[in-house]
Amino acid sequence: MARLTSFSKFIITLLIVGVVYFVASYFLNKTKTGQELKEKAGTEQGGGGLFGGGSQSDENTIGVGVVTWGGYAGGQYWNKGFAANTESRFYKENGFKVDFKILDDPTASRNAWKNDEVHLLWATIDALPTEMPGLAAYDPVVVFQADWSRGGDAIVVRRGITSVGDLRGKQIAVAEMSPSHSFLIWLLSAAGMTTNDVKIVGVPSPVEAADAFKANNVDAAVVWSPFDEECVQKVPGARVLQSTRNASNIIADVFIAKRKWVEANRDKVQQLYDGWMKGAAEINRSASAKQEAAAILADAFDGFTKDDAIKAIDNVRLCTHGDNVNFFGLNRANFKGVSGEDLYSRMTKEYRNVGVLKSSDVVPGWSKAAWFSTVERSSLSGAEHAAEGQKTFASISESEAKGKDAVATKRVSISFRSGEFLLDDNAKYIVDNEMVPIAKAFANSRIRVEGNTDNVGNAASNVALSKKRAQAVIDYLVKEYGMPRSRFVAIGNGPDNPVADNGSEDGRRKNRRTDFQLVEE
Repeated sequence: MARLTSFSKFIITLLIVGVVYFVASYFLNKTKTGQELKEKAGTEQGGGGLFGGGSQSDENTIGVGVVTWGGYAGGQYWNKGFAANTESRFYKENGFKVDFKILDDPTASRNAWKNDEVHLLWATIDALPTEMPGLAAYDPVVVFQADWSRGGDAIVVRRGITSVGDLRGKQIAVAEMSPSHSFLIWLLSAAGMTTNDVKIVGVPSPVEAADAFKANNVDAAVVWSPFDEECVQKVPGARVLQSTRNASNIIADVFIAKRKWVEANRDKVQQLYDGWMKGAAEINRSASAKQEAAAILADAFDGFTKDDAIKAIDNVRLCTHGDNVNFFGLNRANFKGVSGEDLYSRMTKEYRNVGVLKSSDVVPGWSKAAWFSTVERSSLSGAEHAAEGQKTFASISESEAKGKDAVATKRVSISFRSGEFLLDDNAKYIVDNEMVPIAKAFANSRIRVEGNTDNVGNAASNVALSKKRAQAVIDYLVKEYGMPRSRFVAIGNGPDNPVADNGSEDGRRKNRRTDFQLVEE
């Protein structure tokens, strides 16, 4: 009987090992039972180990770093949960998994992203300029927008503070270099103020801001929902002065990724984006989809009930593909609202003005910071993927408008020729720079435009002229920027509301002004 040589035995052994490996690989990767075993093994090993189970060593899993926030529900709903799983529509339709990791600590989340523990990471476009210098070595790009904050951020104030102007000289608790800080900067700007006009009390997060307010250590605080409700309940006379429900286009959540990773994974990123947008569209249009998404969030967030999750989703605008087209400036012919570039560029300048960004800090321009390709390549279409429309405002009378309290008043000096009310190019430039950014950012707020004069001439004629001047400003905003006419009310005060002494030329100049006011609904 012939004996096998050592070499023959070696070859046979290799063949047997190869067959076993092929069968095991097929079982684990191509059968439902095998997939379940892989997931179980990954879970038991803390997300790592031999089978991946959501580990970033698994090239077929995209890691997404998020916070406890309702604005990412579109992706989590499409994924059928936070953990990587085979029931995910990402997996069933595209063959890859998505693993959402809750990383509420900003420093820990950035470190996880730097170390490739997650590939996509949450950020807000307003605060991103403050981070860009520190992330420069990783060449981050903005891949897509997930949501607009619509009530998730708010400023609470103590008794006696009824307008932004009342905050002058007051102590305000705020998490610096965060969306809360950005919101405060915008709100003060709407009243012609800056952070130099108030006393900033820096805190680590909006949670600590709420704690400082409840302890009566500050006059106001910029907080997250639901802490705004808690502050109002626990501090007698406290109220929400303003929130992103009205300041609707200031805080935009986006996802960033390393440019090299996006370039190496273009198709997966495209499929992730398309699925995420489909999920957001379903939640926006379907009550049952929103309920399912809320159940997913409640299961993932500590201490959250399903009702809490519903509120979290209702406090944002889940962005669609159409919203992203507008955000990335790909529809400039038709869209005149707030784009990502508008916010990113404005806040870069604002944070330089307050000293958060130094002159030596390099912040790349929008053309380099934004990754346009994913949104450009998407073929999503139909009503469900359309961009958000403008808010509809009910018409009100002039007397009703006069009776509404102003949340913020910005006094703008617009020079008119004597006895005239038409805007010249210089006046239009002032409106473009002083009024338009506020009107866009606070897109859900009603605006009252009040014309004022000095006391020279006939009082009745001055009242009529001042109203025509206020109306000229409104006509320009409607025609040039497509803002809804029903949003605005023109008031002519004439000489009746002076802010300075008409006995001097300087005083009369100050009184010849246009007040641009955000008013209560």
